[in-house]
Amino acid sequence: MREKGLIHVYYGEGKGKTTAALGLLLRAVGHGMRVLFVQFFKHQLTGEIASLQLLPGVMVYRFGSGRFVKNNTVDEEEKREFLQGWQIVQEGLRGETYDMVILDEFPYAFFYHLLSWEQFSQLLALRNPRIELIITARKVPQELLAIADLVSEMRCVKHPFSQGTPARKGVEY
Repeated sequence: MREKGLIHVYYGEGKGKTTAALGLLLRAVGHGMRVLFVQFFKHQLTGEIASLQLLPGVMVYRFGSGRFVKNNTVDEEEKREFLQGWQIVQEGLRGETYDMVILDEFPYAFFYHLLSWEQFSQLLALRNPRIELIITARKVPQELLAIADLVSEMRCVKHPFSQGTPARKGVEY
């Protein structure tokens, strides 16, 4: 029996949050673990998403309209997308199918008023205790930072984008 799963949070304005989560995913797969990767509020196909399809034991779901959310206001399509993903997250965290669950950009659901902290806390109370849970976003609620076992804040010190270098295929996406 594996040890108790921990909660990891990677957040902040800097680059590398999803990349850190994917590094954990890659390590887990190398040890034969099964991973659920659920990405919210993003829609662009990226190199890492394409690569995940090739890995054994990895299930990938993406939910989002592909449009930017402005003023923390989501439309009906974005709400439907989130609720579909939320259903998969609930099943994944309560079940026996996965060893690791990654929720990429998930905390925006709190700020967009799609999910209350209490609803999420109730799920955590029912979570399979052996599942390692990784959560990423630029911004996260303080309650999440308080309950997490590992918190890493990514901050941007310098980025080529601010010097006029556009995002590069294979590096930034």
